[in-house]
Amino acid sequence: MAKLLIVYYSRSGNTKSMAELIAEGAQSGGVEVELKEVADAKVEHLLAADGIIMGTPTYYGAMAAEIKKLLDDSVARHGKLDDKVGGAFTSSANIGGGNETTILGILQAMLIHGMVLKGDPQGDHYGPVAIGAPDKRCTQQCKRYGQRIAELTSRLHG
Repeated sequence: MAKLLIVYYSRSGNTKSMAELIAEGAQSGGVEVELKEVADAKVEHLLAADGIIMGTPTYYGAMAAEIKKLLDDSVARHGKLDDKVGGAFTSSANIGGGNETTILGILQAMLIHGMVLKGDPQGDHYGPVAIGAPDKRCTQQCKRYGQRIAELTSRLHG
C-alpha cells in the first residue's frame, strides 16, 4: 500500500486543522496516511513516503521557516524524491495575504525535486487555502484535496 505523508507547521491551530481534514479525505484514497508536525519530520520521512503534502501558515507571502528548513535539508538528498506525488496547503489572516505565493513556493521546491503535482480544476486550484479557521468551503476543499492526492499516489505507487 502506498504511503502519504502530511507534514505541517501550525502556530494558531488553523493549519493543523487543515492537515487533519486533508488526512481524513486521504483515508478514502487507498493509501496509508501519516500526519506529522514539521518539528517531528526528518528528510528520511520524506524519502519513505510515496506522496507528500506540506502545509504552512502564510508569513509575508511565503512559507514558515520551519517548513523551509525541512525543504532546505532535503537538498542533501536531491533526486531521491523524484516521481513522488506532492501537494501543498496554507492558511492566512487575509484573502490577499500571499496564499498562492506560499503554496507555489512549496510546489516549486517539489518540482525541483522531480515530484509529480496534481492541481484541481475546481475550487482551490493550487491547494487548499483557509482564511482564519477552516470554514465549510475550506473543509470541503481539504477533504477533496486529500482524496485526490491519495488516489494519484495510490495509482502511481500502490
